[in-house]
Amino acid sequence: MMTAYLERASRGLALVCRVVAGVALVALLAVTIADVSTRYLYRLTEGAIALRVTGSVELVSYLMLCSLLAAMAANVEKSQVVVEAFSHGLAPAIKHRLHGGYLLGFAALGLILCLGLFDSAQSAASHGEVTQDLRLPMSPIYYAASLLSLLLGVRSLIEALLGALFGHESEVSHGE
Repeated sequence: MMTAYLERASRGLALVCRVVAGVALVALLAVTIADVSTRYLYRLTEGAIALRVTGSVELVSYLMLCSLLAAMAANVEKSQVVVEAFSHGLAPAIKHRLHGGYLLGFAALGLILCLGLFDSAQSAASHGEVTQDLRLPMSPIYYAASLLSLLLGVRSLIEALLGALFGHESEVSHGE
């Protein structure tokens, strides 16, 4: 019963993270295509049409941050590369428990990133920090990154519990 609840929670968080990563990636591609298209149009018309995507590099970098953090959280259970030379003789249950222990490191990483980014968000909000090109407030960007890092930590913790305590099988990459 507990494992079924944890599995549902993990799948639900993974779905949310995949949607966030997908939306951020599509937005990133849209900004890039718009920027390249307007530059090409400017060049074709020899400056007669001077449309620009202001702050495109900045937008792309923050969208990339969101897409990478969300994708990491969505696929954390697939993060370990299993080297068969070290684990080929182990029972599958032991392999699953080792993978769960490994995911505890990702849980700690996600939670440490979350706390650091949350602190940065509070500092940016109190000092009124803005982005360099677009003059967007930095605190919502840090808060979003902090939330995505928290999702990474929580999802890693759930998968670690499933693996380490219950011996739940996770999908891993094999480095054969």
